[in-house]
Amino acid sequence: RSSFIGQKNKKVFLMNKRFYPISEGYFKEQIHPHLLEFKDGRGRPAIISDYEFFCAVLFVMRTGIPWRDLPDCYGCWHTIYMRFKRWSESGWFWKLLQRLQAKKLAKVDFTWIDSSTISVHRHGSGALKKKGIS
Repeated sequence: RSSFIGQKNKKVFLMNKRFYPISEGYFKEQIHPHLLEFKDGRGRPAIISDYEFFCAVLFVMRTGIPWRDLPDCYGCWHTIYMRFKRWSESGWFWKLLQRLQAKKLAKVDFTWIDSSTISVHRHGSGALKKKGIS
């Protein structure tokens, strides 16, 4: 995990398509107007911009990393996670993705995997317990 501080180093990340897959101009033109329909203007201004938040969530969705491992270029992982949690629980984020997918601005595919879907290898359950030893 790299730690970059300051605007100069942040610009290096902004040019990297791996971290920011869409340009800020495209976000403001195509995605931000849909986002504003869900916001009501209450509360204090966000520390992390909507563009950085959206790219951070895309990064987590694409890579499957835990929130704590989010690169520092997006800002504090906990701030991004809490905003995602609030937006997800209220339905904002999923409505936004549905709207973007309906307008063909995004393609979203999810695969949910848990222990009932994938079985553990026979050696993965641990050593066999010996009976009769106390």
